[in-house]
Amino acid sequence: MRRWIRLVAVALVAVCFSAALAGAQAEKAGQPVAARADQGTGHGVGALLVSDIHFDPFHDPGKAKLLAAAPVSEWRAILAAPATLNQEPAFEALQRSCYAHRADTPYPLLESALKAMRAAEPNAKFITVSGDLIAHGFFCRYGKTLPGGTAGDYQAFVLKTMEFVMGELRAAFPHVPVYVALGNNDTACDDYRLDAGSEFLRQAGAILAKGLPPAGQQAVASQFGAGGYYSVAMAEPMQGTRLIALNDLFLSPKYRSCAGKADDSAGAAELAWMRQQLAQARAAGERVWVMGHIPPGIDPYSTLMSFSNVCDGGDPVLFLAEDKLADLLVEYADVVRLGVFGHTHMDEMRVLRREGDEAQGGVAVKLVPSISPVDGNEPSFTIARVNAASGVMEDFQVVSTGYEAGIAAGWAPTYDFGRTYDQAGFTPSAVEAVIAEFKADRGAKAKASQAYLRHYYAGDRAAELSIFWTQYVCALGNYSVKGYAGCVCSSPKKPAVTTP
Repeated sequence: MRRWIRLVAVALVAVCFSAALAGAQAEKAGQPVAARADQGTGHGVGALLVSDIHFDPFHDPGKAKLLAAAPVSEWRAILAAPATLNQEPAFEALQRSCYAHRADTPYPLLESALKAMRAAEPNAKFITVSGDLIAHGFFCRYGKTLPGGTAGDYQAFVLKTMEFVMGELRAAFPHVPVYVALGNNDTACDDYRLDAGSEFLRQAGAILAKGLPPAGQQAVASQFGAGGYYSVAMAEPMQGTRLIALNDLFLSPKYRSCAGKADDSAGAAELAWMRQQLAQARAAGERVWVMGHIPPGIDPYSTLMSFSNVCDGGDPVLFLAEDKLADLLVEYADVVRLGVFGHTHMDEMRVLRREGDEAQGGVAVKLVPSISPVDGNEPSFTIARVNAASGVMEDFQVVSTGYEAGIAAGWAPTYDFGRTYDQAGFTPSAVEAVIAEFKADRGAKAKASQAYLRHYYAGDRAAELSIFWTQYVCALGNYSVKGYAGCVCSSPKKPAVTTP
């Protein structure tokens, strides 16, 4: 996943940035997490935005056989039991064997996060999970820990892990709708590999649909079985708002079938289905939230790491294979109220607007930070305040924990969007205004820029990002190759190329 902290070592940039975040130690909000008060208008309702849980049932390798043999109903007892005698060396060996640089989410962190969510927003009306329920390197971890298993055995274990995570969410928030999108790790046959219309998707759909109100479960499970995506009317108190959950794994340039073959047809079918859903929503006067895992637009980290000369005709790296998803969202900006994605593990924002077409509406996009601390970041989740009548996210607050100091460090709020950036709602115009402040502040010295740098990488370790501030900011408001290059290359204070 994305770790800007690596950029200094790899890019070998001889830039002094020690003053970039001087005095920028993030202050936690004054109140404890359990005391958060409701904010927003009279229409505002609370919701939880969660992403990249990456639960790892192999954190104690000695328990893996027990988990594989047991029904999901017994998993909690197995995971909560004392660690096996050689847990630490066995896990370290597994990490080395699977080339893992850090650990994902073990059972104690998952339970700590759920407890913190319950304390922070006990009256949440819905929860979104924007992908990656299971750990990185799951295929390798399974093979090393449970050798001899068949493809069917592996698929069954993936499904049991997904069912366990969903069950824990539902147990923490009974009767609260949980809307889930698949991530690139949530697959039947290794990372980025999946077959449309597969038995895996049918079974996964049944598991994920259980988190929704009974009236919509059958329809969602049926849609999900075809391609891992679905459209559903959001439950009350949301009014006239539809959620479209994408499986944008099919739109990734890394996507392959389980047989290892490239296949554009699954992504094309999904986009055609999505266009139909948006057209129907427009005709019905509905508002829409679009949720996926991999965000549309420019991947600034990979662009920098590729040393692409975007000012001399080189292409920046896109998160997805093409701009078609972003183009579709912009085309239906009159009905799309919010895009919710994850994947980068960081707390980020974007706005999608077609370059040169000021009359065309924009779409505000929230990238939700991860529960997993695998990138050295602090585990985080987001509390949203949503206008139930309009479907607009009025505000959000990020809550995190200093996990490296131990789970006992506790969870606390880090910042509120509205108060930090002086905005009345997370709307396209508000996000554009914030990005404009960033763009004008090329040295990343202003209050708003400093705040973003502190909170982008939960744990106040994003100093390295300030070196590439212009390139990064250009990705926030320019999703196309042409728009991004035009933004980067117009800077008088940065080199004409993105290479260091």
